This record gives sequence, C-alpha cells and structure tokens, in this order.
Amino acid sequence: MVNSMTGFAARQGDLGAVSWNWEIRSVNARGLDIRLRLPEGMDAVEAPLRKAIAAKIGRGNVTLTLRMQRAEGAGHVAVDTAQLSRVISALKLAEDEARAQGVNLAASSGAALLGLRGVVDISAPDDGDPAELINALQKDIAPLVADFAGARADEGASIGVVLDGQLKQVRGLVEAATQAANDRSAAQAAKFRANLAGIMDNAEGADPDRVAQELAILAIKADVTEELDRLQTHVKAAEDLLQLKGVIGRKFDFLMQEFNREANTLCSKSGSADLTAIGLNLKTVIDQMREQVQNVE
Repeated sequence: MVNSMTGFAARQGDLGAVSWNWEIRSVNARGLDIRLRLPEGMDAVEAPLRKAIAAKIGRGNVTLTLRMQRAEGAGHVAVDTAQLSRVISALKLAEDEARAQGVNLAASSGAALLGLRGVVDISAPDDGDPAELINALQKDIAPLVADFAGARADEGASIGVVLDGQLKQVRGLVEAATQAANDRSAAQAAKFRANLAGIMDNAEGADPDRVAQELAILAIKADVTEELDRLQTHVKAAEDLLQLKGVIGRKFDFLMQEFNREANTLCSKSGSADLTAIGLNLKTVIDQMREQVQNVE
C-alpha cells in the first residue's frame, strides 16, 4: 500500500471562448507543501483546490498550475460605415483644400482609414457568465486530484515491490549471519579458553575470578545475538509497514536508521571474515532501501 511522493497529472477543459490546462506535480518533502499558480481572478478555486489535495495527499511538495487561453478570433469586429463615410468626406475636403493651395498630400491607405478612432469597433471576447466558468473549473478539481493520487499510487506500488524484494534480501542475510555467528561460537570458546590458560600461566598472583570476569566481558562484547534478533524484528516491522495505508514514509525512514545502526554494530563485533562479509552486504542492501524510502509518502 505504498504511495510515492512524486507524481504528475494533467487535465484540459473549455467553456465558450475560454480553454484551460491543469498541471499538478509533486516531489519529495518532509511534510505537505501546496503551491498554487492561478491566473488573476481565480481566487474562488483556491480553497477547494487546497482542500481536495490535502484530503488525498499526505506528504510532498505539490505544485499546481492553471493556464487559461482565449480562442483565436474570439470577439467581434465591426466597421461603423457612417463614421467611415464622414472620415472619407473630411479627407476629400482636406485634399481639395490642399490642392487649391498647391500642396500635394500623400495618398491615404485603407489601413490608415480603418485605424482612425471610431471607424472600427473591436469588442472583447465574451467569456460568458464568470460563475459558470468558476463552476466548470471546480468540477475539474476532483478528477484532476484523483488522477494525481493514482499516479503517486502507481509509482508507490513499484517502490513497494522493490522494497519487498530488498527486505527478503535482508532477511536472508540475517539468517546467513546467524548461521555464521553460530559457526564461530565453538572457535571463539576454544580461543577464550586458550587465552585464559595463557594468562593464568603467565600472570603469577592474578585473581582467577577477575581474569574470568574480564574474558566474560570480552565474550559479551563479541556476542551478536541481540543485533541479529533486532534485525529480524526490524524486518518484520518493515514488512508490516508495507501493508499499511496512509503516510508511512517517516516511520520507514526511522526504521532504516535502526537497520543501519544494527548492521554497523554487527560488522564491528563480527570477529570473523565470513560474518564481516555478510555484514557489509547487509549494509549495501540497507543503503539501497534507504534510497527507495526517501520517495515513500
């Protein structure tokens, strides 16, 4: 039931001469950060957007952008023929007067005439009832956020498969480490007995109980049973987390720190080449898991 903190969704719509495009995407973050980029005048959709996103998304830096366009050719262009006639009459009068005074005027163009005030009326496109536009935009919110949450869930499912496989590797390595630790027990016991005999032979007047106590302390320090038991417990806890719904990323991240701590201690107390090699492999898999967990919601 893992959700990713990264995802993307897009949606389009139109109403009359107005069309729009939604885009929503997210990246990793410690908490939930929602950033909206809306055109001027779209304040009415901000609160519903934030509410819808917060209801579906638990963590991540979420950016939503709404772009709006008017269709080309929208609007109305009309020529005021009466005004155009008055302009032409005035122009003819000006040209006649100029010729009478021996002045030649440059020929007038149609574009120049149409550019004169009052000749052409260009009206803005009719965007319709603003309330209808807002209502249409608000209807897009639920399916847009659902698509976005679905994209995060799909990516999360892939992460879950990877994490499950990595946990199986960890469990296998812990079992191998347990076997290696058991195999070294007899050798360690013989080594401690030999050390004790050597110390007693060369330490005249030494307290046998004190020497035995010191060797027992060394034996305890070399014992990795607790570390292996805790690693088994962490594997079970991680497997349980993968089955939960909701925001699990922070818990998983903390659990990975515990995994790493036990693996480091195992390597430092290994006392054998075989156990050290297993511990290093364990640390490698744990590091790979931590990279995946960074994307978990």
